[in-house]
Order: sequence, then C-alpha cells, then structure tokens
Amino acid sequence: MDEMKGLRKRIECIMQTPEEGKGVLHGVLYAASGVYGAGIGLRNAGFRAGVLPVKSLPCRVISIGNITAGGTGKTPMAIYMARQMQQMGYRPAVLSRGYKGGAEKTGAVVSDGRSLFSDSRAAGDEPFLMACRLGGVPVLVGANRYQSGMRAVTEFDPDMIILDDAFQHRQLHRDLDLVLIDAQRGIGSGHLLPRGMLREPVSGLSRADAVVLTRSEKEQDGPDIPDLPDRPVFRAGHVPYLAGLYDSAHYPELHVSALEQSAGFECLEGRRMFAFSGIAQNREFRGMLENRVGGLCGFAGFSDHYFYTERDLQDIADRAQSCGAGYLVTTEKDFMRIAGRLPGTLPLAVVGVEMAFVSPEEEQRFLGFVRRKLAGKVSEA
Repeated sequence: MDEMKGLRKRIECIMQTPEEGKGVLHGVLYAASGVYGAGIGLRNAGFRAGVLPVKSLPCRVISIGNITAGGTGKTPMAIYMARQMQQMGYRPAVLSRGYKGGAEKTGAVVSDGRSLFSDSRAAGDEPFLMACRLGGVPVLVGANRYQSGMRAVTEFDPDMIILDDAFQHRQLHRDLDLVLIDAQRGIGSGHLLPRGMLREPVSGLSRADAVVLTRSEKEQDGPDIPDLPDRPVFRAGHVPYLAGLYDSAHYPELHVSALEQSAGFECLEGRRMFAFSGIAQNREFRGMLENRVGGLCGFAGFSDHYFYTERDLQDIADRAQSCGAGYLVTTEKDFMRIAGRLPGTLPLAVVGVEMAFVSPEEEQRFLGFVRRKLAGKVSEA
C-alpha cells in the first residue's frame, strides 16, 4: 500500500512538471501520452469531418466541462447555472455521466426535482449532490447523454439541458460550451494525460464559447492558457460555506437531503479539528480550513471519488480521538458517501462550495453573455 502511494505521488509530481526528466517512469508516461494523443487526434478529426455523428436534443443545451483532469469546480458551476436558468424562466434538467456510480452504464433518474430515487453509490457522488441541492430540477445520469436527454425530455419536459463534465462528449450538440480552467493551476505542465493533466490538446479550446477561470482572485494574473481573442474569459471563485454541523448522536439518522446551509465558520474557530476528504483537490481543502479556522490536528486524504469502507471510517474516528480533536470536518461531496455510516462520538462539520464571480459586475457580464448566446445573437464580452 505504501509503495502504491509512493508511486502515485511520483506520477503526480511528473504530471505537474513541464521539463522532461530521465528514468523509466518518465519514459513510460511520455510514451503513453503519445498513444493517448494519437487516439484523441483521430477522434477529433472524425468529428470535424462528420464521420462521427452528432445528435441533437429538442431543447437548448449548455455544456460545462474542462480541458484538464482534476477538479475545476464543474459541480458548483452546474448548480449555479441550473439556478440561473430557473431565474431566467427556463425549465432545466441536469445530465451527468454518473462517474463510478452503479447506474453509469444503464442510466437512471436521480431526482425528479422533488424526490430522490437513487443513492450516491448508484448515481455517483456529484450527481447525487446536485440532486440534493437543486429543488425543482430533475437530475439524470448515464454514459449515453443523448439517451438520458431524451428520457428527460419525455418524462420531465425541460426546455434547457445542462450537461455536467461534457466538453469531450462531442456526440451531443450544445448551444453553449463553457470550459472551466483552474486559475491556480492553469493547464498544468502542458502535456497530455498521463504525462500531464490535459485531456486533449489546448487547441481544443477553440470549440469553447467562453472560458471561466475558477479559483480566481480579482487582481490575479491569468494562468498559462493560449490567447483566445474571440472568446470571452470570466473570473469566478470557489466560496466555501458551512453546510451542516451535526452532533454524533444524530449520525445514524443523517441523510444528505437534511443538509442546509448554516452559519459561517465562526463556530469552528479555535477548535481542534480532524479533517478528511476524497476529492481531486485535497490539498486545497486542507489549506482552506487552515486559513479560515486553523486548529487542524490531523488530516486524512483519499483519492477522488473514494468510497469509504467501514474500516476507513473507524480509522478516521480513531485518529481524530487520538490527536485530541473536538470536531470532524469533511466536504459536502464526501458526506454524500458517509451519511449515516460514520462511527465515533465527535460532532461533524460539513463544508460545501459555491461558485461566485469575483464581482457583481463580472457576474452581470457573464449572465449577459449567456442570455445573448442562448438568444442566438453574437456576443461581445
């Protein structure tokens, strides 16, 4: 197990390094990225030539995606866009692949906008989170987005479909393509997977209608991305909030639909906390907690989409007790996988993230662009 963790860390380090190194592992990753790149190139050429078909749904479609592997805030952005579409008068539904969920291949309705029909193991943690957060918005999962989309149209009659993590899912036509790039990381080393973090060459950004730089600061310099003179670029940040604070006596009764945004982080300041997460940005989550409330006496990080076993959860509870923690802290996404299963006697704090543009003016600029694009008008940012 330790050897596997060590290998993973070495690979992650290489993926973030633009310079070519020596050694077998460097060579293997570089060769693999060449094979991957050739496959991506052939696939994109097939779509450009019309050899690979693109299907259309009988309603508007917005795609939210990225060009790099790892977290860029797609789920918070999908939630934000669904709520904005509601405010604009649309009837949206959200489609997600349901990555690592039991219904990924078969497809499923996670929520009809009122009731939940799947748990996180079937739906995947991110679609389940969206279903819990989005009132009045159906959420469906399935690798075949067209099939899921037609099911949504038939059963719920939406006039707007929001595709979560679909920039590379070119089989389905979209009216608006939004690409998110982490302003802290940019495009990484500039290499394709698995040598780097790129899912496809940066030239693929030419398909995007707009780029949103997430985890942005108002005065921050942009990341290393190519110039897109005819594509607007917007800046947005990830704003954490305390989604729930629970006493251990209520652990067995906890259900994710009970989560409600609570007060700020003030109630945690000065407390000794043991935090854990299994997301793409564990390091950022830990740093955010340390900056906002301090007091971390321990942290356990797991791989993205990690499903916690009973042994994992008991180990977390034991480690927290042994280091003198007064609270356990995890992410809202992780809570999707552990609700009702966490042992121990410590209270649990659940932290969520919302997408927020860096200023009201920036948000209005973005929403104006979206309105004009959906109206079929040429947009200028």
